[in-house]
Amino acid sequence: MRPWTLLAWTFLTAGIAMGSYWAYYELGWGGWWFWDPVENASFMPWLAGTALLHSALVMEKRDALKIWTVLLAIMTFSLSLLGTFLVRSGVLTSVHAFASDPSRGVFILVILSIFIGGAFALFALRSASLAPGGLFQPVSREGALVLNNVILVVATGAILTGTLYPLLLESLTGEKISVGAPFFNIAFSWLMAPLFVVLPFGPLLAWKRGDLKAASRRLGLAFALSLCLGVAVWVARGDGPMLAALGLIAGFWLVTGALVDLWQRAGFAKAGFANGLRRLAGLPRSAFGTMLAHLGLGVSVLGVVLTTAWSTEHILEMKPGDTTENGVYTVRFDDERAGRGPNYIEDAAHFSVLRDGVVVAETNSAKRIYTARQMPTTEAGIITFGASQLYISIGDKNPEGEHVVRIWWKPWILFIWGGAVVMMIGGFVSLSDRRLRIGAPSKRARPIAAPGILEAAE
Repeated sequence: MRPWTLLAWTFLTAGIAMGSYWAYYELGWGGWWFWDPVENASFMPWLAGTALLHSALVMEKRDALKIWTVLLAIMTFSLSLLGTFLVRSGVLTSVHAFASDPSRGVFILVILSIFIGGAFALFALRSASLAPGGLFQPVSREGALVLNNVILVVATGAILTGTLYPLLLESLTGEKISVGAPFFNIAFSWLMAPLFVVLPFGPLLAWKRGDLKAASRRLGLAFALSLCLGVAVWVARGDGPMLAALGLIAGFWLVTGALVDLWQRAGFAKAGFANGLRRLAGLPRSAFGTMLAHLGLGVSVLGVVLTTAWSTEHILEMKPGDTTENGVYTVRFDDERAGRGPNYIEDAAHFSVLRDGVVVAETNSAKRIYTARQMPTTEAGIITFGASQLYISIGDKNPEGEHVVRIWWKPWILFIWGGAVVMMIGGFVSLSDRRLRIGAPSKRARPIAAPGILEAAE
């Protein structure tokens, strides 16, 4: 089951990353995640699927957590169906929603009820037939993976509660409320913090019974390096909140912890560098996939922390010829024009970005209205400097002929999607491991016994 779960998880990672970048580029609000209900609908099965991957690993290696793994598989698929219902039924109003057809929603709800209800009914009837697997100590690789599962499932439950509670309350009482980003940011961040702390320990613990002190010694250098890097970046950036320093340390901790895991598997410390390289080349591809997935998570965490703590925003009214300062760059509004496309009309503005009086980049930002449905969209002007971006969007024009212009500086924001790409690569690398390939056994000719042997046997 692991290859199929891993394949689905990898493509869901790609879909969430692309949806995030689409919202960032197309909506003109400068954000990459807003805890929109439809965003949550895709994120919940990703979290549950991540827990399922780790639970399946325990089931494969130790023949344990059988009942929990089956239950988690049902929950993950159920959340996928729930996301389909929320996105395509019209019960939610969102820029990510695809339809508002009540009849389609009822049809999907019936399918959802049959599959989810049937799956849980079968689970209740047959779960007792699954024999318990191997026992293990709390401090072990199995224990770390169980803790991973608990945290991910609780985080999924928190997001599910915040997403569905307004719908349930409105259907029962008629009262309309909204659960916004502050709730999700606080609940999700504090729930995931323990996971970030223990994640590097898991691969270094032995199955059945682990040695926490030995794992801590192996990770000592990684922790010291993470602490130094996190504090150094926080001091270099300046005027950042203390929580940003903790977030940076957590991101570097995930990255260095993933590298230590591969270092230990190859045995560089005992076998030497040359032998370590040979052992590294001989490791199963799933080991590299695990390292890349954990490293990619750390890269995304770094991008989230750096962008959230040190992004800047300027909102002002500008007309052609105006300039404004944004950090080390000067943004100049050059000119504007009205245009028409095959199915839209637009107001477009051209901007130049200068540094020390020299033009270093140019971009266009537009406000479009699609005439068929009178739907407005924003085409943001985005200029990339390394892993950071300068983001410019224009709004409506006032009676004086000035546009509302929003300018954001997003430091290291590409780390967010870069980390997702690394996780995707890790998934595909793991899938290429021969142990996860599914193939039919080849037919071999049965050996023919010698005549003398046949006679003796008779």
